[in-house]
Amino acid sequence: MRDLPPDAVPAPDVPGKARLARDARAGAAEVTDILPATAPAPRGPAPSPRPAADPRTGDLWAGAGTARRAVPAGRAAEPEADSEAEPGEDAPFGVPGKPLTRGPFLWGLTAALGVLTAWGLAQALISARNVIVLIVVAGFLAVGLNPVVEALQRRGLHRRWAISLVFLGVIVMFALFGLAIIPPVSQQLTDFVGAVPGYMQELLSNPTIKQLDEDYQILANLQTYITSGGLGATVAGGIVGAGAVVLDAFFSGFTLLVLTLYFLGSLPTIKEYLLLLVPASRRRRTGAIGDQILDGIGGYVAGNVLISVIAGALSWLFLTFAGAPYALALALVVAVTDLIPLVGATVGAVIVSAVGFLQSGPLGIACVIFFVVYQQVENYVIYPRVMSRSVDVAPAVSVIAALFGGALLGAVGALLAIPVAAAVALIIREVVLPRQAQL
Repeated sequence: MRDLPPDAVPAPDVPGKARLARDARAGAAEVTDILPATAPAPRGPAPSPRPAADPRTGDLWAGAGTARRAVPAGRAAEPEADSEAEPGEDAPFGVPGKPLTRGPFLWGLTAALGVLTAWGLAQALISARNVIVLIVVAGFLAVGLNPVVEALQRRGLHRRWAISLVFLGVIVMFALFGLAIIPPVSQQLTDFVGAVPGYMQELLSNPTIKQLDEDYQILANLQTYITSGGLGATVAGGIVGAGAVVLDAFFSGFTLLVLTLYFLGSLPTIKEYLLLLVPASRRRRTGAIGDQILDGIGGYVAGNVLISVIAGALSWLFLTFAGAPYALALALVVAVTDLIPLVGATVGAVIVSAVGFLQSGPLGIACVIFFVVYQQVENYVIYPRVMSRSVDVAPAVSVIAALFGGALLGAVGALLAIPVAAAVALIIREVVLPRQAQL
Protein backbone atom coordinates (compact mmCIF):
# COMPACT_ATOMS: atom_id res chain seq x y z
CA MET A 1 0.00 0.00 0.00
CA ARG A 2 1.40 3.41 -1.06
CA ASP A 3 1.97 6.26 1.51
CA LEU A 4 -0.40 9.20 1.29
CA PRO A 5 0.96 12.66 0.47
CA PRO A 6 1.54 14.96 3.43
CA ASP A 7 -1.24 17.42 2.41
CA ALA A 8 -3.89 14.75 2.17
CA VAL A 9 -6.80 14.99 4.56
CA PRO A 10 -7.61 11.66 6.15
CA ALA A 11 -11.15 10.48 5.70
CA PRO A 12 -13.22 9.66 8.66
CA ASP A 13 -12.81 6.16 9.83
CA VAL A 14 -15.96 4.43 8.65
CA PRO A 15 -16.00 0.73 9.15
CA GLY A 16 -16.18 -1.21 5.86
CA LYS A 17 -16.26 1.75 3.46
CA ALA A 18 -12.86 3.06 4.53
CA ARG A 19 -11.25 -0.29 3.98
CA LEU A 20 -12.76 -0.60 0.47
CA ALA A 21 -11.55 2.89 -0.54
CA ARG A 22 -8.03 2.16 0.58
CA ASP A 23 -7.97 -1.11 -1.47
CA ALA A 24 -9.23 0.69 -4.62
CA ARG A 25 -6.53 3.39 -4.37
CA ALA A 26 -3.84 0.77 -3.87
CA GLY A 27 -4.97 -1.17 -7.03
CA ALA A 28 -4.98 2.00 -9.14
CA ALA A 29 -1.47 2.87 -7.99
CA GLU A 30 -0.13 -0.57 -8.94
CA VAL A 31 -1.67 -0.32 -12.44
CA THR A 32 -0.05 3.10 -12.90
CA ASP A 33 3.38 1.71 -12.00
CA ILE A 34 3.07 -1.13 -14.56
CA LEU A 35 1.66 0.82 -17.55
CA PRO A 36 3.62 3.92 -18.66
CA ALA A 37 1.78 7.15 -19.00
CA THR A 38 0.53 7.78 -22.57
CA ALA A 39 1.75 10.94 -24.25
CA PRO A 40 0.58 12.52 -27.51
CA ALA A 41 2.47 11.30 -30.61
CA PRO A 42 5.01 13.88 -31.81
CA ARG A 43 4.58 15.35 -35.27
CA GLY A 44 7.21 14.80 -38.00
CA PRO A 45 9.41 11.80 -38.83
CA ALA A 46 10.08 9.31 -36.09
CA PRO A 47 13.62 9.44 -34.69
CA SER A 48 15.93 6.64 -35.71
CA PRO A 49 16.49 4.00 -33.07
CA ARG A 50 19.69 4.36 -31.16
CA PRO A 51 22.23 1.78 -32.30
CA ALA A 52 23.06 -0.90 -29.78
CA ALA A 53 26.60 -2.07 -29.19
CA ASP A 54 27.72 -5.69 -29.54
CA PRO A 55 29.20 -6.71 -26.17
CA ARG A 56 31.76 -9.03 -27.86
CA THR A 57 33.09 -7.01 -30.82
CA GLY A 58 32.02 -3.50 -29.94
CA ASP A 59 30.23 -3.09 -33.30
CA LEU A 60 27.02 -1.11 -33.42
CA TRP A 61 23.80 -2.65 -34.72
CA ALA A 62 21.72 -0.29 -36.84
CA GLY A 63 18.14 -0.99 -37.83
CA ALA A 64 15.51 -3.00 -36.07
CA GLY A 65 14.32 -6.60 -36.08
CA THR A 66 15.74 -8.96 -38.72
CA ALA A 67 16.95 -6.06 -40.89
CA ARG A 68 19.69 -5.00 -38.46
CA ARG A 69 23.19 -4.68 -39.85
CA ALA A 70 26.54 -4.48 -38.12
CA VAL A 71 28.38 -1.16 -38.11
CA PRO A 72 32.07 -1.18 -37.04
CA ALA A 73 32.95 0.57 -33.81
CA GLY A 74 33.77 4.24 -34.23
CA ARG A 75 31.59 4.61 -37.35
CA ALA A 76 28.15 6.11 -37.34
CA ALA A 77 25.29 3.98 -38.56
CA GLU A 78 24.12 4.90 -42.05
CA PRO A 79 20.41 5.37 -42.61
CA GLU A 80 18.73 2.54 -44.50
CA ALA A 81 17.52 3.14 -48.04
CA ASP A 82 13.83 3.14 -48.70
CA SER A 83 12.45 -0.17 -49.94
CA GLU A 84 10.65 1.48 -52.84
CA ALA A 85 12.39 4.26 -54.75
CA GLU A 86 10.56 7.02 -56.52
CA PRO A 87 10.32 6.56 -60.31
CA GLY A 88 12.12 9.82 -60.99
CA GLU A 89 15.17 9.06 -58.82
CA ASP A 90 16.37 5.42 -59.27
CA ALA A 91 14.12 4.32 -62.16
CA PRO A 92 14.07 7.07 -64.79
CA PHE A 93 11.95 4.95 -67.20
CA GLY A 94 9.41 3.88 -64.61
CA VAL A 95 8.86 0.72 -62.63
CA PRO A 96 8.96 -2.40 -64.89
CA GLY A 97 5.72 -4.29 -65.26
CA LYS A 98 5.01 -7.99 -65.03
CA PRO A 99 6.79 -10.24 -67.56
CA LEU A 100 4.77 -11.53 -70.52
CA THR A 101 5.19 -15.20 -69.59
CA ARG A 102 1.60 -16.24 -70.11
CA GLY A 103 0.71 -14.24 -73.17
CA PRO A 104 -0.55 -16.19 -76.20
CA PHE A 105 1.82 -14.38 -78.58
CA LEU A 106 4.91 -15.29 -76.57
CA TRP A 107 3.72 -18.88 -76.17
CA GLY A 108 3.14 -19.24 -79.90
CA LEU A 109 6.50 -17.67 -80.72
CA THR A 110 8.29 -20.06 -78.36
CA ALA A 111 6.48 -23.08 -79.82
CA ALA A 112 7.32 -21.97 -83.38
CA LEU A 113 10.99 -21.52 -82.50
CA GLY A 114 11.04 -24.98 -80.91
CA VAL A 115 9.55 -26.56 -84.03
CA LEU A 116 12.03 -24.75 -86.29
CA THR A 117 14.94 -25.84 -84.09
CA ALA A 118 13.81 -29.48 -84.17
CA TRP A 119 13.36 -29.32 -87.94
CA GLY A 120 16.84 -27.81 -88.38
CA LEU A 121 18.42 -30.53 -86.23
CA ALA A 122 16.62 -33.23 -88.21
CA GLN A 123 17.84 -31.75 -91.51
CA ALA A 124 21.39 -31.54 -90.14
CA LEU A 125 21.28 -35.20 -89.12
CA ILE A 126 19.95 -36.20 -92.54
CA SER A 127 22.68 -34.19 -94.28
CA ALA A 128 25.37 -35.77 -92.10
CA ARG A 129 23.95 -39.28 -92.48
CA ASN A 130 26.95 -40.58 -94.44
CA VAL A 131 29.40 -39.22 -91.89
CA ILE A 132 27.41 -40.73 -89.01
CA VAL A 133 27.39 -44.11 -90.77
CA LEU A 134 31.17 -43.92 -91.26
CA ILE A 135 31.69 -43.09 -87.57
CA VAL A 136 29.42 -45.94 -86.44
CA VAL A 137 31.09 -48.47 -88.75
CA ALA A 138 34.57 -47.31 -87.69
CA GLY A 139 33.65 -47.69 -84.02
CA PHE A 140 32.19 -51.12 -84.74
CA LEU A 141 35.36 -52.24 -86.51
CA ALA A 142 37.54 -50.83 -83.73
CA VAL A 143 35.59 -52.76 -81.10
CA GLY A 144 35.81 -55.87 -83.27
CA LEU A 145 39.58 -55.58 -83.72
CA ASN A 146 40.24 -54.74 -80.07
CA PRO A 147 40.22 -58.41 -78.88
CA VAL A 148 43.03 -59.17 -81.35
CA VAL A 149 45.01 -56.19 -80.05
CA GLU A 150 44.48 -57.27 -76.45
CA ALA A 151 45.56 -60.82 -77.33
CA LEU A 152 48.82 -59.44 -78.73
CA GLN A 153 49.24 -57.32 -75.60
CA ARG A 154 48.92 -60.40 -73.41
CA ARG A 155 51.83 -61.87 -75.34
CA GLY A 156 54.02 -58.97 -74.22
CA LEU A 157 53.61 -56.61 -77.18
CA HIS A 158 53.02 -52.91 -76.52
CA ARG A 159 49.56 -51.66 -77.46
CA ARG A 160 50.94 -49.21 -80.02
CA TRP A 161 52.83 -51.96 -81.84
CA ALA A 162 49.89 -54.34 -81.54
CA ILE A 163 47.58 -51.79 -83.16
CA SER A 164 50.13 -51.18 -85.92
CA LEU A 165 50.41 -54.90 -86.63
CA VAL A 166 46.64 -55.43 -86.71
CA PHE A 167 46.08 -52.38 -88.87
CA LEU A 168 48.80 -53.50 -91.27
CA GLY A 169 47.02 -56.83 -91.60
CA VAL A 170 43.75 -55.05 -92.44
CA ILE A 171 45.46 -52.95 -95.13
CA VAL A 172 47.11 -56.06 -96.63
CA MET A 173 43.72 -57.79 -96.73
CA PHE A 174 42.16 -54.87 -98.62
CA ALA A 175 45.13 -54.77 -101.00
CA LEU A 176 44.86 -58.48 -101.75
CA PHE A 177 41.15 -58.10 -102.35
CA GLY A 178 41.76 -55.30 -104.82
CA LEU A 179 44.52 -57.23 -106.62
CA ALA A 180 42.27 -60.25 -106.89
CA ILE A 181 39.20 -58.36 -108.14
CA ILE A 182 40.50 -55.56 -110.36
CA PRO A 183 42.54 -57.59 -112.93
CA PRO A 184 39.72 -60.04 -113.76
CA VAL A 185 37.16 -57.25 -114.06
CA SER A 186 39.39 -55.17 -116.32
CA GLN A 187 40.22 -58.23 -118.42
CA GLN A 188 36.55 -59.05 -118.85
CA LEU A 189 35.81 -55.48 -119.91
CA THR A 190 38.64 -55.56 -122.43
CA ASP A 191 37.43 -58.85 -123.87
CA PHE A 192 33.88 -57.53 -124.10
CA VAL A 193 34.97 -54.37 -125.94
CA GLY A 194 37.04 -56.46 -128.36
CA ALA A 195 34.13 -58.81 -129.00
CA VAL A 196 31.60 -56.03 -129.74
CA PRO A 197 32.35 -55.90 -133.52
CA GLY A 198 31.85 -59.66 -133.81
CA TYR A 199 28.56 -59.38 -131.95
CA MET A 200 27.45 -56.67 -134.39
CA GLN A 201 28.32 -58.81 -137.39
CA GLU A 202 26.36 -61.71 -135.95
CA LEU A 203 23.39 -59.43 -135.37
CA LEU A 204 23.55 -58.08 -138.94
CA SER A 205 23.68 -61.56 -140.40
CA ASN A 206 20.59 -62.60 -138.47
CA PRO A 207 17.49 -62.69 -140.79
CA THR A 208 15.19 -61.39 -138.05
CA ILE A 209 17.44 -58.39 -137.41
CA LYS A 210 17.60 -57.69 -141.16
CA GLN A 211 13.82 -57.70 -141.42
CA LEU A 212 13.48 -55.38 -138.39
CA ASP A 213 16.08 -53.05 -139.88
CA GLU A 214 14.19 -52.88 -143.17
CA ASP A 215 10.94 -52.10 -141.35
CA TYR A 216 12.16 -49.65 -138.66
CA GLN A 217 15.61 -48.47 -139.94
CA ILE A 218 17.32 -49.51 -136.67
CA LEU A 219 20.87 -49.33 -138.02
CA ALA A 220 20.28 -45.94 -139.64
CA ASN A 221 18.93 -44.48 -136.41
CA LEU A 222 21.81 -46.01 -134.48
CA GLN A 223 24.33 -44.51 -136.89
CA THR A 224 22.66 -41.11 -136.61
CA TYR A 225 22.74 -41.31 -132.82
CA ILE A 226 26.44 -42.14 -132.85
CA THR A 227 27.49 -39.47 -135.34
CA SER A 228 25.37 -36.72 -133.73
CA GLY A 229 27.33 -36.85 -130.48
CA GLY A 230 24.57 -38.21 -128.30
CA LEU A 231 26.45 -41.43 -127.64
CA GLY A 232 29.62 -39.51 -126.81
CA ALA A 233 27.80 -37.29 -124.32
CA THR A 234 26.14 -40.29 -122.71
CA VAL A 235 29.41 -42.18 -122.46
CA ALA A 236 31.22 -39.12 -121.12
CA GLY A 237 28.50 -38.55 -118.53
CA GLY A 238 28.65 -42.20 -117.55
CA ILE A 239 32.44 -42.07 -117.24
CA VAL A 240 32.27 -38.91 -115.12
CA GLY A 241 29.60 -40.43 -112.92
CA ALA A 242 31.54 -43.66 -112.54
CA GLY A 243 34.68 -41.68 -111.71
CA ALA A 244 32.80 -39.71 -109.06
CA VAL A 245 31.49 -42.94 -107.54
CA VAL A 246 34.97 -44.48 -107.50
CA LEU A 247 36.49 -41.33 -105.99
CA ASP A 248 33.79 -41.14 -103.33
CA ALA A 249 34.27 -44.82 -102.50
CA PHE A 250 38.05 -44.32 -102.21
CA PHE A 251 37.61 -41.28 -99.96
CA SER A 252 35.07 -43.09 -97.80
CA GLY A 253 37.34 -46.12 -97.47
CA PHE A 254 40.33 -43.97 -96.52
CA THR A 255 38.25 -42.05 -93.97
CA LEU A 256 36.95 -45.33 -92.55
CA LEU A 257 40.48 -46.66 -92.09
CA VAL A 258 41.65 -43.46 -90.39
CA LEU A 259 38.66 -43.39 -88.02
CA THR A 260 39.11 -47.06 -87.21
CA LEU A 261 42.78 -46.48 -86.35
CA TYR A 262 41.88 -43.49 -84.17
CA PHE A 263 39.12 -45.35 -82.30
CA LEU A 264 41.31 -48.41 -81.86
CA GLY A 265 44.12 -46.35 -80.38
CA SER A 266 41.94 -44.32 -78.01
CA LEU A 267 39.40 -47.00 -77.06
CA PRO A 268 40.54 -47.32 -73.39
CA THR A 269 40.49 -43.53 -72.99
CA ILE A 270 37.00 -43.31 -74.50
CA LYS A 271 35.74 -46.03 -72.13
CA GLU A 272 37.16 -44.23 -69.07
CA TYR A 273 35.69 -40.90 -70.15
CA LEU A 274 32.24 -42.39 -70.71
CA LEU A 275 32.37 -44.03 -67.28
CA LEU A 276 33.01 -40.62 -65.69
CA LEU A 277 29.55 -39.58 -66.88
CA VAL A 278 27.99 -42.34 -64.74
CA PRO A 279 27.34 -41.73 -61.00
CA ALA A 280 30.14 -43.06 -58.82
CA SER A 281 27.84 -45.50 -57.01
CA ARG A 282 26.95 -47.22 -60.31
CA ARG A 283 30.26 -46.86 -62.12
CA ARG A 284 31.60 -50.31 -61.28
CA ARG A 285 28.50 -52.18 -62.42
CA THR A 286 28.18 -50.04 -65.54
CA GLY A 287 31.80 -50.71 -66.40
CA ALA A 288 31.31 -54.45 -66.03
CA ILE A 289 28.20 -54.43 -68.24
CA GLY A 290 29.97 -52.24 -70.81
CA ASP A 291 32.97 -54.58 -70.93
CA GLN A 292 30.68 -57.54 -71.48
CA ILE A 293 28.89 -55.71 -74.32
CA LEU A 294 32.20 -54.80 -75.96
CA ASP A 295 33.44 -58.38 -75.60
CA GLY A 296 30.24 -59.63 -77.22
CA ILE A 297 30.59 -57.22 -80.15
CA GLY A 298 34.25 -58.11 -80.58
CA GLY A 299 33.44 -61.80 -80.47
CA TYR A 300 30.69 -61.33 -83.05
CA VAL A 301 32.99 -59.49 -85.44
CA ALA A 302 35.78 -62.03 -85.02
CA GLY A 303 33.36 -64.94 -85.44
CA ASN A 304 31.74 -63.41 -88.52
CA VAL A 305 35.13 -62.80 -90.10
CA LEU A 306 36.17 -66.38 -89.33
CA ILE A 307 32.99 -67.76 -90.93
CA SER A 308 33.59 -65.60 -94.02
CA VAL A 309 37.19 -66.81 -94.28
CA ILE A 310 36.00 -70.42 -94.08
CA ALA A 311 33.39 -69.79 -96.78
CA GLY A 312 35.92 -68.07 -99.05
CA ALA A 313 38.56 -70.75 -98.57
CA LEU A 314 36.19 -73.65 -99.28
CA SER A 315 34.74 -71.81 -102.29
CA TRP A 316 38.24 -71.20 -103.67
CA LEU A 317 39.13 -74.90 -103.30
CA PHE A 318 35.92 -75.96 -105.04
CA LEU A 319 36.20 -73.47 -107.91
CA THR A 320 39.85 -74.33 -108.46
CA PHE A 321 39.05 -78.05 -108.54
CA ALA A 322 36.09 -77.42 -110.90
CA GLY A 323 38.26 -75.41 -113.29
CA ALA A 324 36.34 -72.12 -113.00
CA PRO A 325 38.19 -69.03 -114.29
CA TYR A 326 39.15 -66.38 -111.75
CA ALA A 327 38.55 -68.75 -108.83
CA LEU A 328 40.31 -66.47 -106.31
CA ALA A 329 38.24 -63.40 -107.28
CA LEU A 330 34.98 -65.36 -107.06
CA ALA A 331 36.00 -66.80 -103.69
CA LEU A 332 36.70 -63.29 -102.36
CA VAL A 333 33.23 -62.23 -103.54
CA VAL A 334 31.75 -65.11 -101.54
CA ALA A 335 33.80 -64.16 -98.46
CA VAL A 336 32.80 -60.48 -98.57
CA THR A 337 29.10 -61.08 -99.15
CA ASP A 338 29.07 -63.73 -96.41
CA LEU A 339 29.73 -60.96 -93.87
CA ILE A 340 26.16 -59.73 -94.39
CA PRO A 341 23.77 -61.64 -92.10
CA LEU A 342 20.88 -63.72 -93.48
CA VAL A 343 21.15 -62.85 -97.18
CA GLY A 344 24.89 -62.41 -97.73
CA ALA A 345 25.72 -66.06 -98.33
CA THR A 346 22.80 -66.41 -100.74
CA VAL A 347 23.85 -63.32 -102.70
CA GLY A 348 27.42 -64.61 -103.07
CA ALA A 349 26.18 -68.03 -104.15
CA VAL A 350 23.89 -66.53 -106.79
CA ILE A 351 26.70 -64.35 -108.23
CA VAL A 352 29.20 -67.21 -108.46
CA SER A 353 26.60 -69.64 -109.86
CA ALA A 354 25.61 -67.09 -112.53
CA VAL A 355 29.26 -66.71 -113.57
CA GLY A 356 29.53 -70.50 -113.68
CA PHE A 357 26.49 -70.78 -115.99
CA LEU A 358 28.05 -68.17 -118.29
CA GLN A 359 31.08 -70.43 -118.61
CA SER A 360 29.26 -73.73 -118.99
CA GLY A 361 26.09 -75.47 -117.89
CA PRO A 362 27.75 -78.25 -115.89
CA LEU A 363 29.89 -75.75 -114.01
CA GLY A 364 26.85 -73.69 -113.07
CA ILE A 365 24.98 -76.79 -111.85
CA ALA A 366 28.01 -77.87 -109.81
CA CYS A 367 28.18 -74.39 -108.22
CA VAL A 368 24.50 -74.52 -107.26
CA ILE A 369 24.87 -77.96 -105.64
CA PHE A 370 28.03 -76.93 -103.75
CA PHE A 371 26.57 -73.74 -102.30
CA VAL A 372 23.29 -75.38 -101.28
CA VAL A 373 25.17 -78.08 -99.36
CA TYR A 374 27.68 -75.64 -97.87
CA GLN A 375 25.00 -73.24 -96.61
CA GLN A 376 23.30 -76.06 -94.74
CA VAL A 377 26.60 -77.00 -93.11
CA GLU A 378 27.34 -73.37 -92.28
CA ASN A 379 23.90 -72.68 -90.80
CA TYR A 380 23.69 -75.80 -88.62
CA VAL A 381 27.32 -76.66 -87.82
CA ILE A 382 29.80 -73.82 -88.31
CA TYR A 383 27.75 -70.79 -87.26
CA PRO A 384 26.39 -72.18 -83.94
CA ARG A 385 29.82 -73.36 -82.80
CA VAL A 386 31.60 -70.13 -83.70
CA MET A 387 28.95 -67.77 -82.30
CA SER A 388 28.17 -69.72 -79.13
CA ARG A 389 30.76 -67.74 -77.12
CA SER A 390 30.18 -64.29 -78.58
CA VAL A 391 26.51 -63.29 -78.80
CA ASP A 392 23.49 -64.74 -77.04
CA VAL A 393 20.49 -63.78 -79.15
CA ALA A 394 17.47 -65.86 -80.02
CA PRO A 395 17.20 -66.76 -83.73
CA ALA A 396 13.88 -64.93 -84.10
CA VAL A 397 15.37 -61.80 -82.54
CA SER A 398 18.37 -62.03 -84.89
CA VAL A 399 16.12 -62.23 -87.94
CA ILE A 400 13.94 -59.31 -86.81
CA ALA A 401 16.99 -57.18 -85.91
CA ALA A 402 18.65 -57.88 -89.26
CA LEU A 403 15.46 -56.95 -91.13
CA PHE A 404 15.11 -53.66 -89.25
CA GLY A 405 18.81 -52.86 -89.64
CA GLY A 406 18.71 -53.58 -93.35
CA ALA A 407 15.63 -51.39 -93.79
CA LEU A 408 17.29 -48.48 -91.97
CA LEU A 409 20.92 -48.58 -93.17
CA GLY A 410 21.07 -51.30 -95.81
CA ALA A 411 23.91 -53.83 -95.61
CA VAL A 412 25.65 -51.82 -92.88
CA GLY A 413 22.51 -51.83 -90.75
CA ALA A 414 22.08 -55.58 -91.19
CA LEU A 415 25.72 -56.07 -90.17
CA LEU A 416 25.32 -53.98 -87.01
CA ALA A 417 21.86 -55.21 -86.06
CA ILE A 418 22.77 -58.50 -84.37
CA PRO A 419 25.43 -57.15 -81.93
CA VAL A 420 23.15 -54.21 -81.10
CA ALA A 421 20.34 -56.66 -80.37
CA ALA A 422 22.74 -58.67 -78.18
CA ALA A 423 23.69 -55.51 -76.25
CA VAL A 424 20.04 -54.59 -75.71
CA ALA A 425 19.25 -58.13 -74.54
CA LEU A 426 22.15 -57.97 -72.07
CA ILE A 427 20.96 -54.64 -70.64
CA ILE A 428 17.42 -55.98 -70.27
CA ARG A 429 18.67 -59.13 -68.54
CA GLU A 430 21.08 -57.38 -66.15
CA VAL A 431 19.23 -54.11 -65.41
CA VAL A 432 15.55 -54.19 -66.29
CA LEU A 433 14.57 -57.68 -65.16
CA PRO A 434 16.22 -57.47 -61.68
CA ARG A 435 14.56 -54.11 -61.11
CA GLN A 436 11.18 -55.47 -62.13
CA ALA A 437 11.66 -58.44 -59.79
CA GLN A 438 12.11 -56.08 -56.82
CA LEU A 439 8.83 -54.24 -57.40
